[in-house]
Amino acid sequence: MSGRTQKISKNETCPQKKGTTSEGYVTGQTFLWITENNLTDTDQLGDGMLEFILSPSNLNRAYQQVKRNKGSGGVDKMEVEPLKDYPVEHKDELIASILKGTYRPNPVRRVLVPKDNGQKRQLGIPTVVDRCIQQAIAQVLMPMYEPQFSDHSYGFRPRRNAHGTLRKCQAYITDGYKDAVDLDLEKFFDTVNHSKLIEILSRTVKDGRAVSLIHKYLNAGVQVGSKTRTSEEGVPQGGPLSPILSNIMLNEMDKELESREHKFVRFADDLLILCRSKRSAERTMSSMIHFIEDKLFLKVNREKSQTAHIGKVKFLGYSFYKSKGEGRLRIHPKSVTKMKAKIKELTFRSNGWGNARMKEALRQYITGWVNYFKLADIKKLLLRIDQWYRRRIRMVIWKHWKRVRTRVKNPIKLGVRKSKAWEWANTRKSYWHTANSFILKTTITTENLRKAGYVMLSNQYRKG
Repeated sequence: MSGRTQKISKNETCPQKKGTTSEGYVTGQTFLWITENNLTDTDQLGDGMLEFILSPSNLNRAYQQVKRNKGSGGVDKMEVEPLKDYPVEHKDELIASILKGTYRPNPVRRVLVPKDNGQKRQLGIPTVVDRCIQQAIAQVLMPMYEPQFSDHSYGFRPRRNAHGTLRKCQAYITDGYKDAVDLDLEKFFDTVNHSKLIEILSRTVKDGRAVSLIHKYLNAGVQVGSKTRTSEEGVPQGGPLSPILSNIMLNEMDKELESREHKFVRFADDLLILCRSKRSAERTMSSMIHFIEDKLFLKVNREKSQTAHIGKVKFLGYSFYKSKGEGRLRIHPKSVTKMKAKIKELTFRSNGWGNARMKEALRQYITGWVNYFKLADIKKLLLRIDQWYRRRIRMVIWKHWKRVRTRVKNPIKLGVRKSKAWEWANTRKSYWHTANSFILKTTITTENLRKAGYVMLSNQYRKG
């Protein structure tokens, strides 16, 4: 496309070099029968759902949300900022092509993100135009499906979060449910059966054109390097449609569990079923594996799935225990290991950051980490972690004082005798050993670190 003046031929599908915005949809539309008063009345949509998705108000909200989310560009490399200029030239072609059924979404751009286990999670980044359309669809699907979703489902839903999931687990444990079924859905987002998902969608979405548009997004394909691969299964993570479609699919599993009167919680594809005995847990696991694989055509990872006492389960980064008859939460050791690895990464000398940037990155990470794990009994744990963390910071500072004269001058400023400063400035002991030395522990104190702008985990916990 050459700028904003290129014309679109009648045989071409809608272009995706520019995006969509609110200004372009205020005038020149044919959907004026959709008023502000009935924009939320999704139960009455019927065959008019596609017009509802493409209404000025809904598209405007979609654009604003995509703009807030920012994110990188898709295969066309267009970023979010140029999106606002798109409707001036292309809004009519875009909407007309969708209504006629000729619109073809671009393939998503493959991005690999590291997982906790060292493997890579595959994300699919749609173009910003496709993100807007997907967001517009999701905004209509959400109020339609929210009343259908289980009360035991917490992920990707309004006013629900991981903390609600964990509190529900605590309540079950308090009630005497001491064994758990921890089911791992193998590569769930990559293996969703399209035919099954479309069948489930069609039960509620009566506008076949809207279902067809969603199906096109499922089949849009993935671009890896210069090659495009077809997508015959899966719901690519990274687009606005992925969360709601995954909940629609897994709601079938929720309804099955409810019909069997099981106690369970689900956050996205993380499922935990609570049972009163190990034998009950084993029976439940066996029967649910058959349902998931035979009815939903998903695959259960049997190596990672398990039945275990609640104290041996890792769920959403937490683990559980019972004290004085009450279900309690603690941080799983793997979560602590991951946190320490992240702090090491943020304090690597080779990352090229200055002190100010490093302190801000540490502050943001520690604040977010403590806020997420604040439900756990972690006061004593954080005090121990802070000891390690302060030693890590002292080591970083000692590395920054890399010249002998600097390692003499700065400790003297902090009250160390000159002879002692010279002794340690010329030490051949390791950085980590030196960081735990008397001279650094009594000069680079907790109070001095606080004044310098370093956030301690235990202090952040007390603030919360």
